[in-house]
Amino acid sequence: MSIYLDNAATTPLDPEVFEAMKPFLMEDFGNPSSTHGHGRKVRAAIEQARKKVAELLNCTPGEIIFTSGGTEADNALLVSSVKTYGLKHAISTPIEHHAVTHTLETLAQQGSVELHHVRLDAKGHVDLENLERLLVQYPGALVSLMHANNEIGNLLPIEQVGELGKKYNAYFHSDTVQTMGHYRHDLKKLTVHGLTAAAHKFHGPKGVGFMYINKDKKIQAVMHGGAQERNMRGGTENVYGIIGLAKALEICYREMEEHQAYITGLKSYMIDKLRAELPGVRFHGDSDNLTKSLYTVLNVSLPESDENEMVLFNLDLQGISASGGSACSSGATTGSHVLGALYPGSQRGAVRFSFSKYNTREEIDFTVEKLAELYRVKA
Repeated sequence: MSIYLDNAATTPLDPEVFEAMKPFLMEDFGNPSSTHGHGRKVRAAIEQARKKVAELLNCTPGEIIFTSGGTEADNALLVSSVKTYGLKHAISTPIEHHAVTHTLETLAQQGSVELHHVRLDAKGHVDLENLERLLVQYPGALVSLMHANNEIGNLLPIEQVGELGKKYNAYFHSDTVQTMGHYRHDLKKLTVHGLTAAAHKFHGPKGVGFMYINKDKKIQAVMHGGAQERNMRGGTENVYGIIGLAKALEICYREMEEHQAYITGLKSYMIDKLRAELPGVRFHGDSDNLTKSLYTVLNVSLPESDENEMVLFNLDLQGISASGGSACSSGATTGSHVLGALYPGSQRGAVRFSFSKYNTREEIDFTVEKLAELYRVKA
């Protein structure tokens, strides 16, 4: 049996998305910057895709800039917002995606900003009172907090953070790579200046994403060499990727409630089975809390065991693809900076299972059975 439970890393391409992309791979090959008919047809398709994304997010097409993915979008928004507005302080956490943490650390090392970390509670949630104290101390700061943690799944109360940011004139950026396509984002109601997304996290193609840049808080160009993407990002567009992204997001919004209910059921089922069949099991962060975490992510805390260092390898031998990382830095992996920050010194193992609409209960049964066997527990 081949089981894929690493959807937080990337998702399978939806067949409907592939069908939408095919003409732009084989037939409509014109350069969208060309003025002839071949180019104009492709330019129109890109702008239609931009209009569709904007419609789904309730913003204007001019606020959507296509990129190569979430990492580029995070880098661009952080670096350019600091440069454009002369921001001197940045507020974030040590458990953001490396696209954010490494970018902010680099800006701090260069002397562009002073970096401040907001306090986290025992489960890894942002302490909003501490965030407000930092905003009082550093008004007008850059605030970068992800909507949902990619490893432990914790959800940020993004509306509350946006209102706090507005109160203290902050520039608010949120990495929404794990939530885009899985939750609705109404950008007319949400107080945020920059969001990021990657198509391959919601059944679109790899190598394409976008950033939302609030029209009232525009930033300087992030890549030079052409007038593409509203003069914001030079370079010929990834045409079929953009078409696929828009189609994938359209499908997500069309089927969101159905998929939320189905995948939440899978996650809940796996939590119950693990508790029943693997004594000593726990869950990292709030990933077992169905209201405070991504319904697509479950980060399992395994008992101390010699099996921990090889658990992902052994699951792979059984045809099960998952992700992991340990709070310590020993073994075959370099460890998880998220778990290391929340559980320093822990010797427990970690496996992140992440789900999609294509997973089944039969796959969960098989996975729990094999995991339990590794820890010498009769399933």
